[in-house]
This record gives sequence, C-alpha cells and structure tokens, in this order.
Amino acid sequence: MSEPDAYKNPQCASCAFLPREKVLNVLSHVAQLLSSQAGAEPALSSVLESLEQELGMERGTVLLLSPDRSELRVGALSDPLLPEQETVRYRKGEGIVGKVLETGEPAIIPRISEEPEFGDRIHHRRESGGDQLSFVCVPIRVGNEVIGTLSADFQQSDSLADAQQVLSIVASMVASEIKVRREEQQAREVLEAENLRLRNEVADRFRPENIIGNSHAMKLVYERIHQVAASDTTVLIRGESGTGKELAASAIHYNGPRAKQPFVKVNCAALSETLIESELFGHEKGSFTGAFKDRVGRIEEAEGGTLFLDEIGEFSLAVQIMLLRVIQEREFQRVGSNRVRKANVRIIAATNRDLEAALAQGLFRQDFYYRINVFPIVLPPLRDRKDDLLQLADHLVRRYGRKLDKPIHRISTMAINMMQSYHWPGNVRELENCIEYAVLLSTDGVIHGHDLPPTLQTPDANKEPMSGSLQSRIDVLEKDAIIDALKRTSGNVTAASRDLGITARMVRYKIEKLGIEYRKLFNRSKKKSVPVKGDVPT
Repeated sequence: MSEPDAYKNPQCASCAFLPREKVLNVLSHVAQLLSSQAGAEPALSSVLESLEQELGMERGTVLLLSPDRSELRVGALSDPLLPEQETVRYRKGEGIVGKVLETGEPAIIPRISEEPEFGDRIHHRRESGGDQLSFVCVPIRVGNEVIGTLSADFQQSDSLADAQQVLSIVASMVASEIKVRREEQQAREVLEAENLRLRNEVADRFRPENIIGNSHAMKLVYERIHQVAASDTTVLIRGESGTGKELAASAIHYNGPRAKQPFVKVNCAALSETLIESELFGHEKGSFTGAFKDRVGRIEEAEGGTLFLDEIGEFSLAVQIMLLRVIQEREFQRVGSNRVRKANVRIIAATNRDLEAALAQGLFRQDFYYRINVFPIVLPPLRDRKDDLLQLADHLVRRYGRKLDKPIHRISTMAINMMQSYHWPGNVRELENCIEYAVLLSTDGVIHGHDLPPTLQTPDANKEPMSGSLQSRIDVLEKDAIIDALKRTSGNVTAASRDLGITARMVRYKIEKLGIEYRKLFNRSKKKSVPVKGDVPT
C-alpha cells in the first residue's frame, strides 16, 4: 500500500506539528487500540485520548448518525461523557459538524471566535475562554455513506491542513471500528428479536385460548397448565371465587389427550346431601322411592373424558369417603347395585376454601386431601394481576358490545383509573358484571366513569384530580386528552397529533414529560429499534 500524499510532502515531514515518525507511531497505536478493543465501547475514547496525548489535539470528539439518520449524537469523547453532553444533537446542515455530515467534505475553522456558524454545544469553549482555538472536522465514511464526524481543537500555530490529513486517516480507521460495532449491534438485535419471538411463541403455546391475561402471575399459571395437560394426573385448582377456575379446568381438558371426550362439570355446592350420591354414581331402578328407572351418574357420563368437581370443599365427610375410592381405584357402584364399575376418567377438582384449615377443624379428610392435591394450580386474584385489567376489560367490552348490539369504541381514562383503584373482591366475575352494566348505560360508544356500577363510584376513585396549582391541573387535562387520542388511534402518534391539532413532536414530548406509560398501554417492545413512522422513538 502506498503512503498517503501527506507523508510524501517534505514540508509535512519536517513540520514541528506533525513529524512523520511521530505520526506513524500514533497511527500504529490507534490501529492496535481498535484491533484489541474491537466492538467495545471504550475503543473510540481510547483513540481520542491517544491523539490528544501524542499529537497535542484537544477536545477530540466523535459524533455518530442516529438510527433514524436524522441527526448527529455524541459517540465518544476522550473525557467521561457528561449528562448535558449526552443530550446534544446536530441535524444535517446545522453548525459545522452538520455541514460536514451533509456535504461529506472536511472543514477547517482557523479561529472559532470568528465563525458565526460554530455551535459549541458540547464543550462550551467560549465559557472557558477557549474560543481562540482552531477547529478541524472530517467525515467518517463507511463505503459511500457518511455515518459521523471526527473533530478536534488545535492551537492556531499548528498546521491545520496536516491536522486534517491525519484526522482523515484516523477517521477511515475508526469507520471500520464503527462498522464492526454496528454489525455486532445488528446481530445482537436479531438475536434479541428472535429470542423475543420464541418466548412469545412459547407463551402463546402455553396460554390457553379461553383465558385472557399476560401478567407474570398468569404466565406461571399457563406454564402449570401446559405441564399437566398432557397427563392424567389429578389436578386441584385453588383460588378465590370468580378467578376463573372453571376456565383453567377447561384449558387442561381441551389441551390434553382427552380433548375429544366428554368434559362433565359438577357443582358440588349446588347438590344436596340426599341427591349427591345418585348424581355422581347414578342409581338402579327401585333403589329408593322415586327411582322409577336406571340413571347414569356424572362419573359414567364423563367416561373416557374429564370429571370437573367444582367447589369440592363443600363435600361432606361421607361423600369424601365415596369419592376416595373413585380417585384411588377408579371404581364405583351405582346406588342400589352390587356391580363394581370401572371409571376411566380424569379428575380435576377446584375450591375456594382453605382446605388446610378445614383439615385442622376435622371437616376435611386427610387421605382425601392428599388424593386430590396431587398437582395444585393456584389462580391469582384480580387485585394481584392489575396488568391484565385493561386487556380483560377490552375483551369484555367487545363481548357485551356484540351481545347487546351496542358498539363500544373505547374506555375513558377516568373509567380505567376507577377500575385500577378498585380492589375487585369478586375478581373477574365481578369485572364481567361491571362491564355489562357499563355497556348498557353507555350512550356515546364510550365507557365513562359515571357508567360504572355504584360500587366503583367511591370518592377517591371518581374524584377529578383538580386540586393543586394551575399547571398541575393543566397537566392532568393534557395527559387524559393525549391518552384518549392515542387510544382512538391505536397508539399511532402521528394520527393522535392530527386528532389533537398539535405536532407529533409535541405529542412525543408530552408523553415523556407527563409520564404516560406508552409501552405498557400499547404493548410496545422495550428493545432498542429504529422508530417506526408515527411511533414513539425507543
């Protein structure tokens, strides 16, 4: 490889600022730094530090193009990056570095103080009395594309043309380093995206279609359902009333090998003591008064499938003894018959009672408890899975909107706040009744706070947060208006800005300033990516 033209110049070789031997040593050192720290964050800072120490440059700075290619951001400094420096931006054509980015041509400023377009946003030279320095900036290219700039300050006695030549050589070496870093970043993003896709795929596979919710607590439930569904293991589903125990039992059945066989549900709390034996085991004709014909019990109805015993904690001790044989031996007898019948069924039980307390009180048999508590699944109450509340509410709004023939477009922010602040003692069942009530009352296609049932109309829940300073009241109104506009446009910032009559940039600024949880509201990924048009930059 031939030497750069600058090194063939005898004047350059003899000048005080850039003696040839010293320059070659510095370039060799830069090459070693970049090769030893390839892809590492400190690599560029080490290069700038070396240039400052060996060649007397000052305030070496690398600016890199943002992912959306609209502006330059600080990529590296020789000194630690300060918070105010992290926020500095230069758009194409803005200031000296912006013009270098736009034109792809190097720039030499003999005296900073005499250049009106010099921005001085990063180092604030004029404040520290350093505005008499010279400034050199060169483009950083990868192929034909300018991806950033390399710049430094020099004393006015230095040979600025030679300085530009050296910086250009270093910039070409830095470009290779940045290319490696970007390729690694892209590979990392591809792996992260693939990992996220696989995780979502697994989560979707674990999540039964009949259950709504993506909270951490529910994902654990889906995993437990997935683990046990393919077997014939007896399952005990525990949870408060209204948490969806029957849905979980259905998910286990319909995701298992017995899915095409009967799924028979028995509400144990609804059966009287005198009827429960006949209901479960069936009876023979004439076995008792009123037994005019043979009757098939629920166990026989579930032959080959699943028997779901809901509220099993309501069984008496006598019935527990009868069921113990079914669970343990898979055998039973009809009332009034001596014939032993085989029961090819899977048992899934559910209860909202504290069985351990019932054991201590002698109301529940210990042997029966251990027979049904083989694989327990605990369903969390709605108050412990508030992350799922909005998703559940939207699902129920669509369901009852279709059922009642009343199209509902959205739920207002005030109504959401009221639901979020409520403790939901009746869990999902209470939420279901609440949404049906609100859909009935809605008159404009929106669920408002005043449409919700009286139980949610507490002073703390529906009170307008209008106390405080004028600015705090304005912030509350702005936040609600922006959230409602984003909901109407499915999270599209550009469309929301048109709806509100302001710019998309202002909407993004307000989202950050007012603490609007955009990602959570619209299920946006947290990984860094190139912003989509109309979306909030990540």
